[in-house]
Amino acid sequence: MSFVFLGIDHVQLAANEGCEPDARKFYGELLGWTEIPKPESLRQRGGVWFQCGTHQVHIGVQKNFLPATKAHPAFGVQNINLLRQHLIQHNIQIINDDARESEDCLRFYLNDPFGNRLEFIEWGVVRDE
Repeated sequence: MSFVFLGIDHVQLAANEGCEPDARKFYGELLGWTEIPKPESLRQRGGVWFQCGTHQVHIGVQKNFLPATKAHPAFGVQNINLLRQHLIQHNIQIINDDARESEDCLRFYLNDPFGNRLEFIEWGVVRDE
């Protein structure tokens, strides 16, 4: 083949109209992601973009919005237990998932302010026996 996949450029999550303040508070302030200016040609659509590690997360406005409750992005994290504590201290409900407990990872889920499911996972974790 003459083409090559390089990986994921960005993840698009949807939200309701007027979502920008809540997105900035959750993704920008709580998670600490840096907001990326949207291209001028896309600003009239609403929404907000963030940098997450080497990837981007775009929060886009969708008419008749319904949250993604099964399909979800999974974000790799270092020191996931510190993230878990940080989120709990800010009254974010964490959904623990031990379905992969035989693997060397820790993970949990949560819902963003719009009801979208997000997974956070850390690989290379040695579990206490």
